[in-house]
Amino acid sequence: MTQPDPDQTPTLRSDLSLAHLARSPQSPAQAGTKPPLLALLHGVGSNERDLVQLAPYLDPRFQIVSLRAPLVRGPQSFAWFDVEFLPQGGFRIAPEQIAASRDRIAAFLGEAAAAYGADAERVYLLGFSQGAIMSLTLALTQPERLAGAVPIAGRIPPEVEPWIASPERTAGLPLLLEHGRFDQVIPISWAHRARPILERQGVALDYREYDAPHSITPRMLDDAAAWLTARLDEPLPRPRASGGKEGD
Repeated sequence: MTQPDPDQTPTLRSDLSLAHLARSPQSPAQAGTKPPLLALLHGVGSNERDLVQLAPYLDPRFQIVSLRAPLVRGPQSFAWFDVEFLPQGGFRIAPEQIAASRDRIAAFLGEAAAAYGADAERVYLLGFSQGAIMSLTLALTQPERLAGAVPIAGRIPPEVEPWIASPERTAGLPLLLEHGRFDQVIPISWAHRARPILERQGVALDYREYDAPHSITPRMLDDAAAWLTARLDEPLPRPRASGGKEGD
């Protein structure tokens, strides 16, 4: 893992539709180009200060925004949707909250690209746990919004599957799916279930498992950072469209 630059200090902003921490690009964009945008989506019960700690390890060309989820659970504790962990295993969720948070994230990405002068054609997501669920949901239902996504330790809720866009719309979307084999919160079986769904959708899938619990390990972070850098170093693999029918 590369060492962080101590001078990269994110700043808190609440003037857009979602409160967030922002870190400006640490490497200037080429003349006539705009920086790519990377949005970080935290897990349930956390906040925007969590994943922003990854920013120093990520490609310096990114304009990074670490979002705060809209649902308040407690002091400095937020969620994208309410979830109940059932005693017999599994989850009970509110799909309407997932849809609402998805739409808020999508709207925020457009606002952030304009506010920070970022490239609206190169918008990426990196999400952990519930943030990974939101990354997968947005990627599969509104793929035109994104140039790629890195969901870590997430899942595709069955409630979201009816909203999934046609394979023609999701085809070629770059996606790195990372999951720990020892995850006791969202078991690896959810990654095994997600893989064929993503393959049927025709996304450009890079699937990786790790000997890890429910966390982002240094190796997972290194792989995610390298994958994102590789995406910036290649042409966009699919046409980016602003239109198209949106899921749900």
